[in-house]
Amino acid sequence: MNNIIAWLIIFIALLVIEIITVSLISIWFCVGCVAAMAAAYLGCGAEVQLGAFALVSAVSLIAARPLKKHVKAAAQPTNVNALVGKTTYVTEDIDNKSDKGEIKINDVIWQARSLNGEPIAKGTKVTIKEIKGVKILVAEAAS
Repeated sequence: MNNIIAWLIIFIALLVIEIITVSLISIWFCVGCVAAMAAAYLGCGAEVQLGAFALVSAVSLIAARPLKKHVKAAAQPTNVNALVGKTTYVTEDIDNKSDKGEIKINDVIWQARSLNGEPIAKGTKVTIKEIKGVKILVAEAAS
């Protein structure tokens, strides 16, 4: 009975760590703790309990690794992507060759570059086509 309680305490501690980190760090060991608790309940010795813990933890980690990679690989869209397709006006002449140009959208000034490489004069209405880092690529808007 003492071993079951010990494994339960370890399980709860690992679960708390998982809840705090939310990064699938210790959940695999929680699964291993359940296997070790089952072994303790069946009356197995400490060596078998530790073996069950290690084996089940390793198997669950290896089995779920492709899932974790898939979840992590999913792109996380940001609010800045909502700017693509919007129109605004050039606030500083855009010249890709001299690496200059600005637009203002939603009260934020962005460095802007011409999508096709052609200069765009201040005051020209443009459409945001793409965002690369801190620069917005624009093209003249259809009138």
